[in-house]
Amino acid sequence: MAEFIWFLIVLLTLCVASYKRLGLVNTIALTAGVMFIGTLFGDIGWLGWLVFLLVAVPLGVSDIRKKHITKKLLAFYQKVMPEMSRTEQEAIDAGTVWWDGDIFSGKPDWDKLHGIPKGRLTQEEQAFLDGPVNEVCRMVDEWEINHKLADMPPEIWDFLKEHKFFAMIIKKKYGGLEFSAYAQSRVLQKLAGTSAVLSSTVGVPNSLGPGELLGHYGTKEQQDYYLPRLASGEEIPCFALTGPEAGSDAGAIPDVGVVCKGEWEGEEILGMRLTFDKRYITLAPIATVIGLAFKLQDPDGLLGDKQDLGITCALIPRETKGLDIGRRHFPLNTPFQNGPIRGQDIFVPLDYIIGGHKMAGQGWRMLVECLSVGRCITLPSTAAGGAKTVALATGAYARIRRQFRLPVGKMEGVEEMLARIGGNAYLMDAVTRFSTVGVDLGEKPSVVSAICKYHLTEKMRQVINDSMDVHGGKGIMLGPNNYLGRAYEGAPISITVEGANILTRNMMIFGQGAMRCHPYVLKEMEAANKDDRHEQLNEFDKAVFGHIGFAMSNKVRSLWFAFTSNFFSSAPFSDDTARYYKLLQGYSSNLAFMTDVSMGVLGGDLKRKERLSARLGDILSGIYLASATLKRYDEEGRLQEDAPLMHWALQTTLYDIETAIIEFLDNFPSRPIALGLKAIIIPFGRRCERPSDRMEHKIAGILQQPSTARSRLGDGQYLTREEGSLFGDLEQTLDNVLAAEPVFERICKEKGEKLPFTRLDKLADEALKDGIISEEEASLLKETEAGRLRTINVDDFDHEELMAASAKKGRNKGKSAA
Repeated sequence: MAEFIWFLIVLLTLCVASYKRLGLVNTIALTAGVMFIGTLFGDIGWLGWLVFLLVAVPLGVSDIRKKHITKKLLAFYQKVMPEMSRTEQEAIDAGTVWWDGDIFSGKPDWDKLHGIPKGRLTQEEQAFLDGPVNEVCRMVDEWEINHKLADMPPEIWDFLKEHKFFAMIIKKKYGGLEFSAYAQSRVLQKLAGTSAVLSSTVGVPNSLGPGELLGHYGTKEQQDYYLPRLASGEEIPCFALTGPEAGSDAGAIPDVGVVCKGEWEGEEILGMRLTFDKRYITLAPIATVIGLAFKLQDPDGLLGDKQDLGITCALIPRETKGLDIGRRHFPLNTPFQNGPIRGQDIFVPLDYIIGGHKMAGQGWRMLVECLSVGRCITLPSTAAGGAKTVALATGAYARIRRQFRLPVGKMEGVEEMLARIGGNAYLMDAVTRFSTVGVDLGEKPSVVSAICKYHLTEKMRQVINDSMDVHGGKGIMLGPNNYLGRAYEGAPISITVEGANILTRNMMIFGQGAMRCHPYVLKEMEAANKDDRHEQLNEFDKAVFGHIGFAMSNKVRSLWFAFTSNFFSSAPFSDDTARYYKLLQGYSSNLAFMTDVSMGVLGGDLKRKERLSARLGDILSGIYLASATLKRYDEEGRLQEDAPLMHWALQTTLYDIETAIIEFLDNFPSRPIALGLKAIIIPFGRRCERPSDRMEHKIAGILQQPSTARSRLGDGQYLTREEGSLFGDLEQTLDNVLAAEPVFERICKEKGEKLPFTRLDKLADEALKDGIISEEEASLLKETEAGRLRTINVDDFDHEELMAASAKKGRNKGKSAA
């Protein structure tokens, strides 16, 4: 019995050492010390020591371990290691690891999270938001842009150029604004809440495109020529990457350039003959300089020994002979400028390559690095900005609109939707704040950018769908007074562009995350590919045994989490957020452990098990979204007024994480291993539930009642109460309705009947005549009724008004001919 007790003590020692990640040598030493104490008590004999030495010596003595264990592991690893394409390798090498690395660590450093600075605007950036951004929002007429012109009017184009909206990423020495990523995000959020066409038009030149590529990789001559012209608006850029045969799989572009000699401006020079067919190119119809991605070939060896140089990026002026900028695409009734670009055997100089001929073949790395930044800013910010504006608008509408003699926002079915809208808007803004600060710190977080792009565009789709359901007929009838319809139509656009969301979720998030963020996987791959055999064995030994220890640690941590929910673990705060930190720490261990088991069991097949990879990616994403939400709550002062929004976002995200874990285990190919994992990770079923009805009732109340919490939710959006501002009018009408209700109730009481909250103008005249209310109160009721009718009414048209201008023109021409 005593021997068994000491066996348990030794086993417990190994578990503690593994939990604490003491390392192989320290673990052996600690275990030997415990066994020595057991020997002193006379309970551990020579047999126990023999077993210990048979295990400890091969593992603890470096030369023995490398010769008899590591060497065999290396041979097996090289046999099963999945092949990696050049584009995959460049994508992995291009980005940086940031907070996503902590998520994969099994023990996130919460002090590090809260030590990351809060995003702040400079005086210049704030002045730009308060001045030109507000002014261009004021100029926007969505109905005119979308229905009448199918474009922004010339005065808006001129205003954008004059105030350098296209130059937020260009340095001041070239005439640009040189704004922070955080400031760019706030600008795009405000624009997106006003007009999708406006935000798309501004977002693209400040994201992946010639401006950013030139700033990072251009030659001095290219920068000095193009960047001032881009900053002033003299040049309008676009970037042509995708085409009919390569959409989300941009690395498979068939467009080619062949290095050759040709005539240019009367002289024979070394250049490229380009053939390409591109589509979906935003700003293409009006662009004056086109960034072009193609595969460069050098069959005659004019640049060196390599014939297939790889993906290359070049700048092609619009006036280049043979360049065909086609007609416009029409993306889901959202008429931002977008169209195809083609070219057949176009000859251009080699110095059109961004960065010059030395950057030939470096295009994919350039694109991935820039996309890692742009994906954190443009689409996530436009999604978050749209969600924030829609949240306030839907809350106001739900409070103003009445059915069955009460505001529709008081119906529990509507409350559920309002809670989803508000909670998602809070989370989405938290993610954009956190992620853009990472970019400003110098990170190029490729995994984080994929998380942001996928989850925020999907959440915006849910927000707009919920809002449409709340608005009912108001939402589906297009017209000058509809502020939702175009956003609903355009929601799939952001889902599709910059890599379709199906691809992003099923392949990119975990595919890159497992390689980039795991502390040992990339090190193992790099070690296994080294040419020097001695260095290869040494580096692989460090990586593989570090990996084994890491996996054992996360197994122990997952077991501890399963039985204690990390109740005894520390958290940075002792308030009602402490449980979230502890749960997230456990999920981090689960993620790392499940990843290691999956890689060990499935090997290269894991890459092809897209749905399994997607669920692991959902866990990674959920921890990131939750981390950003906790950080926002702390940065804003841990205000209890905002707590319902924070709790909803955290509880929903934690529930989704557990759903991903359960679905992963239910679908793991090996059932015995799946059952074993379930016993370690989640043996007692769910720990987390969705937000309660009571919680969602509180959020619905926040959206329907002016408060500082509601104002923070819509922070930075264009809600100015002025002529032509639909959202400003909604806000004013909400205030009027709330102010009018006590007056209305007094009239009902005096009249002794429960009247409907309609025809308030008529009621005001009667009550004023009867001496029940004052002149001021009567004016309030009349103003409220006018605003209420503007809110609930929808537009109607003559048939001729709904006909496109070209159709009317053709019809009228036909009548004249007749």
